[in-house]
Amino acid sequence: MKRPIISGDTITIPSSQEYLTDVDVFIEGILRGYGADESVIADIAISVSELVNNAICHGNKSSGEKTVQVSIGRNGGKVSITITDQGGGFDPHNIEDPLADENLLKEAGRGIFIVRNLMDSVEFGDVAGGTAVTITKSLN
Repeated sequence: MKRPIISGDTITIPSSQEYLTDVDVFIEGILRGYGADESVIADIAISVSELVNNAICHGNKSSGEKTVQVSIGRNGGKVSITITDQGGGFDPHNIEDPLADENLLKEAGRGIFIVRNLMDSVEFGDVAGGTAVTITKSLN
């Protein structure tokens, strides 16, 4: 795959940070279509960008042979977005606490913490050939 592919409410990108803007434009456009206010769009855009970046760098190890898929859907007043990579998975319970004294000055390791604070829910799951993270947020 050499470029993003959009199919309905899903965008699939090559595993490269070069395509983060494509995902952002795709997600924000759909959220505006849902009538979400700009603060909700900003919270979701930050979260999706962080999770897609994690999928590219940590999940897929930036392999050009792998892809990241982002799917969005609405159920009533809530939006759910699932980011799926083709990596080996990880145990979310092993994520270090970014607020622990020994981690406060680290330059990385706050992404999941930020996402958990911006979203209503964050769920991790294993899927065939990768990891899926589903985030949910109220549109109101």
